[in-house]
This record gives sequence, structure tokens and C-alpha cells, in this order.
Amino acid sequence: MNGHPGTVGVPMSSDPILGMMGGGTPSGLWWADESDAVAARLGVDPAVGLTSAGSAARVAADGYNELLETPAKPAWRLFAAQFANAMIVVLVVAGLVMAAIGDLKDALVIAAVVVLNAVIGFAQEHRAERAMAALRRMTQPTARVTRDGTVRTIPAREVTRGDLLHLEAGDLVPADARLIEAPNLRINEAPLTGESVPVEKTTERLAPDEGRLVSDRRNMVFRGTSVVYGRGRAIVTETGMATALGQIADLLQRHAAPPTPLQRELGVLTRWIAATAVAACVVIFLVGIARGEPAGIMFFTAVSLAVAAIPESLPAVVTVSMALGAHRMARRHALIRRLTAVETLGSVTVLASDKTGTLTQGRMVVERVWARDGTFQVSGTGYEPKGDFAAAGGPVDPATVPALNSLLETVTLCNDAALVAPDRADGDWTIVGDPTEAALLALAGKGGFDRSSLAETHPRVVEIAFDSGRRRMTTVHSVRDDELLVAVKGALEAVLPIVTTIVDRDGVRPILVDDVAAVHAAADAAGADGYRVLAVAGRRAAASESGTFERDLTLYGLVAMADPPRASSAEAVRAAREAGITTVMVTGDHPETATAIARQLGILGPGGQVVTGKALAEADDDDLVRRVADIAVYARTTPEQKLDIVAAWQARGAVVAMTGDGVNDAPALRMADIGVAMGINGTEVSREAADMVLADDNFATIVGAVREGRRIYDNIRRSIRFGLTGGSGEVWLIFLAPFVGLPLPLLPIQILWVNLVTHGLPGVALAVEPPEPDVLRRPPRPRSEGILSGGLWQHILADGLLLGAICLALGIWAYATGRPWQTMVFTALALLQLGNALALRSDRESVFRLGWRRNPFLLAVLAGTLLLQLALIYLPVAQDLLSTEPLSAVDLAVVLLVSTSLFWVVELQKLVRRRRRPVTGGAS
Repeated sequence: MNGHPGTVGVPMSSDPILGMMGGGTPSGLWWADESDAVAARLGVDPAVGLTSAGSAARVAADGYNELLETPAKPAWRLFAAQFANAMIVVLVVAGLVMAAIGDLKDALVIAAVVVLNAVIGFAQEHRAERAMAALRRMTQPTARVTRDGTVRTIPAREVTRGDLLHLEAGDLVPADARLIEAPNLRINEAPLTGESVPVEKTTERLAPDEGRLVSDRRNMVFRGTSVVYGRGRAIVTETGMATALGQIADLLQRHAAPPTPLQRELGVLTRWIAATAVAACVVIFLVGIARGEPAGIMFFTAVSLAVAAIPESLPAVVTVSMALGAHRMARRHALIRRLTAVETLGSVTVLASDKTGTLTQGRMVVERVWARDGTFQVSGTGYEPKGDFAAAGGPVDPATVPALNSLLETVTLCNDAALVAPDRADGDWTIVGDPTEAALLALAGKGGFDRSSLAETHPRVVEIAFDSGRRRMTTVHSVRDDELLVAVKGALEAVLPIVTTIVDRDGVRPILVDDVAAVHAAADAAGADGYRVLAVAGRRAAASESGTFERDLTLYGLVAMADPPRASSAEAVRAAREAGITTVMVTGDHPETATAIARQLGILGPGGQVVTGKALAEADDDDLVRRVADIAVYARTTPEQKLDIVAAWQARGAVVAMTGDGVNDAPALRMADIGVAMGINGTEVSREAADMVLADDNFATIVGAVREGRRIYDNIRRSIRFGLTGGSGEVWLIFLAPFVGLPLPLLPIQILWVNLVTHGLPGVALAVEPPEPDVLRRPPRPRSEGILSGGLWQHILADGLLLGAICLALGIWAYATGRPWQTMVFTALALLQLGNALALRSDRESVFRLGWRRNPFLLAVLAGTLLLQLALIYLPVAQDLLSTEPLSAVDLAVVLLVSTSLFWVVELQKLVRRRRRPVTGGAS
């Protein structure tokens, strides 16, 4: 790992120059020193740069400018680790036992399940490695630096501390650096900080406290960000893992993804089942020996019961459920990178969402224009120059409103961006240059103005560029030989002092006190709604005029722009609320902007709080855990704080989903119970760190995943109930038979057959059952709730005991009347479980109301199993294999009648449940 002074947890460099503290400023606070002091601290002359020998020495001391990762485990160890799981161990033992007793077919099935689970787990272990690889690929392959007094291009990995970087529009920044020149420099820091608009940079020093957050360090540039406007020179201060991007990479390595709720619960269930099954089989073996049964028969009977009691099909059921859920979600534009992701999302209670590009469009759009004649709403989406203007009285033609027409002409001329039309009909317009200027061009296009055409008739002759001191941009254009046009745009406080006149419906007139008050009121109202406000002004000048063009301007109006919410976001937030999910916004953007968007979407309601990253930094962990449920919006947050927010919710027992699209979101995506990344606008790092990627970047797709997740969890519970009821019924039958005077009611091979046929495919078929009607109106299950809670284990015990008692009663009657009682019990045991599977299609609705087309796979499985069971008692080959006898028509009728009893009992249970709590409407 690189060794840089002033970086927490990183050792000091061996270079004595790099270890100097210089100027009394703590090492590492590069923003708090003047640029010449930074150069002195780093031992570099800004005019000459580093020497080749000096740079090589620093690379040797600090390491290359690349993101490092912890050594990976060998592939064989990763694969072997997948078998260190209680359920897998039980399955391996069961498979070995079944192979030992000659049931190779069942042993092979179990082996296939074991290998499938191991392969899936092995694939998941490589996600961290892929995320780190994506972080490395974000670095540009080359960088331009001054070495030995000349500008040269070098591999980015060879950039070292003290190097003098040269940056231009379009460049990716290869390392963290302190700016020494920044004319009109604007940096897109959205992937790192979540800032929705490019950040204007400066060379001025900041107070130490001013640069506490990365997003506040306006005199620095950071690795992984990009230059969208202007140029700059900067002295490299941090490289590799010591950069802000490198610290995020370190967070990715140190915060492993937690096990999903289902994984935790299945682990507990497996241990419970294994212990219970072993204990029951030991008791049955000892009781059989005490009754004088042959030891060999009792041993194989006990082993067979253990295999029957342990639901070895459960991993297959879970895997199939997840795979089918992933397939359904793929059709709905969601890529499941981890099969358990859909189930986990179904149990989510908190959805922490990034703002820029996730809840919003990720594009700046002018939505409101104010002029002295009134306020005009502007329609349209994205950067497409197509839309309409409307006032209170209806549609407006900008050409008929002098102030509006002049404003549109001005923002077209005072502009350096370009709009690029899509190359296909369903594509989006893209931009070259600053997003703010592109939004103004799109606005002008809606009013009929075209930049290229206007530039031909109004060529630019003078430009006074935007900078942080003036906070405005001015261009001067030739209109005729004797006339110039001055076009100005900028911050209201920078433009209004040089304005002397204003335009209204009667023309140009002097600006009055009332006019100034109205301008400020309009700007304040737009700011309160989360808009970024720019003032637009201009004037006509004589061609002979020179000197100060920025004087005696006429104010045309104000433009209010924002990164608007996605059309589907508000509905998705509402649907999430109805599903019992709390949505919170976690963003690096300004609190005013975040607050306005959160209110529009319904995230911030009465009583909801907005907290900034600075306030979070001053609070301790316990305070955040106490307050987190009351906070709806987190603004200006750092990657570390996003982790704190996720951890605070998890400390309160919440199942947290985190959505995001930037590099800054990756650690939180990894730490959350499920991370959801954006597929279109998201960075590769965030996609690699996430569990699920939205191919359409549509926040509403998450609600569909919630529905699918709840469906999967419900179906897994049904499969568990079905499998454990059958297994416990078999145990009860064998255990109670001696106490009522019956011989061993089932042979080991018959037990294994029932287990193979009735516990396998029917359990998998239940996993594809459509969702319950009220699935999205139920609250999420509590994190502490076990998979057997909600009365499930009571139903398993009661129904299993009933199943065993029914078979026992049938056996007693058949044995007493001299019928083929063992075959009748064997057949009834299998068919009772088929009836149970049919009844368990829904936890509430009657099978007769569900319809038979909802799950044709289950019906086909039940019909096929019934035919197989009948074949066993009537085909001679099968009779010899399983020791069965043919049943008479009367005996078969009795068995079929008795086999429906458990079905009717479960239907009665659902009827009682419906009367206690009726279902009210809902999506199906």
C-alpha cells in the first residue's frame, strides 16, 4: 500500500521531503495552504516539475498510482469453503448413506444439489474482486505532467506525489491534486460526491474546517472525476489508495456483504432439523431393538427416516425459486447478480436511495422562466430542444413576449455547449460541454433559437469568461457594422448590480425598487423549490465601444433549472410506502435541492428531518441510531457517512436496501442487506458492488422486485411446510406404530421412495406459485422473525401428527381386517402429501377460488406422481422392487378417500383464517 503522510492508517513516507510539515499546516490538509506552500512541502518547482530521477524515487518509495487489493484466496479454497455449511454437511452425509444402502439414483440427485450450491457460492465470492477491477479501470491510461521542465504524456500509474498535472476539458483526473491554475475550470464530481452539477474550481486556499468534506475542497481535484470545462494545472498530493477514490476501494475491501435474512434463517432451521432428526431416529432404533426387531432392519429404517425427515430438496427449492425469480425480474429490466437478492428485497423495510440519476433524471432542465411580465412554465424532458411555454392564461409564444424572446436569444449566444441529436428514434439527446449551458440551449431551442444559425449572424467578438470571483459570463457579438450585442448570464447577485433597466410588456424602462424586490422574491421562491437560478441580461452597444461592456445592462429575466425527478419515482415511493417500506434520500447534493426533490416525491413529509453531512460528522453513532427513524433526507454526505446511515438502520433491526449509481455509493451498496445499482447511468464500480442492477434505471422497478421477493419468500415457506409436514408425519407413523401393536409399517425402501417422489418435485412446483392477492399490502416481515414463525411450526407439528395418525388408523383397520395393510399405508402416505401440496398453494385462499391455470406445473407433477404411485402397486416389477401388493377396488377406494382428509383439514384452516382477517382488494 502507498505510504503518504497525513492519511489516516497509512504509514509515513521514507522520503524526507514528503515528510515535511511546512507552513505550520498539518500534513494532508492540502486545501488549507497557499499553492506555493504546497509546492514547497512537496519539494517541487511548479515551473519545472519533478525530475525523472526524483519521480522514479518517489514511485519506488510510495508505489504505483493504482488501487491495490487484499490477496485473494486460491480458487480451490474458495470452492472448498462452500461446503462449510450445516445444510451441505447434512446433505453430504445423507448422500453417502443413500449410496451405502444402494440408492444411487437419490444419492446422485443429492450430489447434484450440493455441487449446484457450491458453484453458486463460489461465483458470489468473486464479486469483490470484480468491484476492485472496475475501480482500477476508472483510471485513465495516460496523464500529462511536467517532467524535467517539459510537458510529457506518461502512464497514469506512474504519476506520483509532486507531479505537475495538466488538465483540459474531457480529461479524467488521474490522482488527487491541489490546483495552482484553474481558469474557468469545472469538474464533474458526481461519481465521487453525488454533486448534480459540475463544481467550479478555484486556487484560493481554504480554512482547515472548510475542507472537511471532499465536496467542499474547491481548490482540489480528485481521481476518477472528469473535466467538463476550462483547464487547469495542479500538484499531485495523493496517489493510489491514499486518494479519495482509493479510500472508497479500501472501504469495499473492509466491509463484506452480510448474510441475507433467508440465509441466516435457513442456517438455524437446518441445525434444528438435523438435531431433531438424529434424536428421533436414535429413539426409534432403540425402541425397535427393545421390541425385538432385527438390528439391521432397524438401522436402515432409522437411517431412512433421517433422510426423510431432513428436507434435502430444500436447497434445490430455494435455488429454483431464486433462479425463476431472477428470470422474471430480467423481463422487467432488473438484472439479478445474486440469486438471494430478490428474496432479500422482498423483506426490506428501509430503502435508502441516492438522488442524482436515481430518483432524478440526471439531466439539468430549465422548468421555469421569470420575467417582469410574469412566470412561464416550460415543458419538455432531458436535453431535447422540444417543449412549450405556458403562463397562467395558457400557452405562450415566446416571440410575442419581448423579455422572453430577448432572454432566449441571450442564453443562446452566451453559451459554449452543444446539443447532440440521438442516432436512433428512441435515443436520448446528449451534450458536449457544461450541463447548465446545455440546459439553456435546450430552453432556447424550445423557443425556436439555434446556436449555430445565430452564431453566423451574430459572431462572437469578445468573451469575458466565467470565474468564481465575478460569477458571471459575458460575450459580445457583432450584429451590424455599427452595432454590438452584449449577452450576460450569471448569479443574480453578480448580475443585478450592473443592471439599470428592465423589460416589461411596454418595453425597456428604468428598474425600480419594486422591480428589484420582485426579482428577489422570484429568485427566493425558485430557490426554495430546489431550483438553481441564473439571471440573464444584455444590451445593445455601438461598434466603436470598448472597455467595460458589463455596465448599464437590461434585465430580461431569471431561469430556474433543476435535475427533475423521474416521472415514475413519486408513484414508486408511494407504492413502497403502501408496502410498509420507508424511503429515505441519501445524497451528496445541496440540502435545498435535496429537500425540494424529496418533497415532490413524497419522501419528506410533515415531521421529517433534513440532516447534512456536517451535522452527521458532529454526531456520535448512538445519536444517529436514535434519530435515524426521524430523518428523511441526508444531504452533502460522504461515502463513510452513507455506511454509517446503513449501519444505524441495521442496528434498529431494519433490512436495508441501498440504491446508487456513483463510485461514492459502492461501499454502502456492499454493506447494505441488498445493493441496487443503476445500469444505464451507473458507474461500473457501483454495478459490480451491487446485488441487483436496474437495466432501465427506473426506481419503480424496485417495487416489482419487492413483490417478487415476497412471493419467493411465501413460496419457500410453503415448500418448507410441505416438506417438514411429510417428514414429521413419517417419523410419527414409525414411532407410534409399536405402541398400538403394529409391526414396522414401512420398509426402508418405501420410506426412501415416498421421500424422493413426494418431497422433491411437488416442493419445487410450489415454488412457482403466483403471489397472494395482498402481497404488496402486507408489512415487511420483522428481521427477528424466523422462517417458521407466524404459526408455521405449529402447523407443521399438528399437520404432521395428523398425517401420521391418519396412516396409523388406516393401518390398524387394514391389519385387523386382513387386508394388504402395509401397501395401503404406503400408498396413503404418498397421496396424503400430494393433497397437502394442492391445499398449500395459498396460505389464505381456497384452492377452488385460485383456479387451475395459475400453476399448471404443480398440477402436472401431482398427476404424474399419482400415476407413478399406482404403478408401484399394480406393476409386477415395481411390486418386487418395493414389496407392494395389488389393491382391490374397495381397498383402493378407501385409500383414495382417506388420502383427501389432510387436504380438507388445511382448507378448513384457511377458511377460519379468512373469517378472522378478511382480504381487502389488492393486486394479484
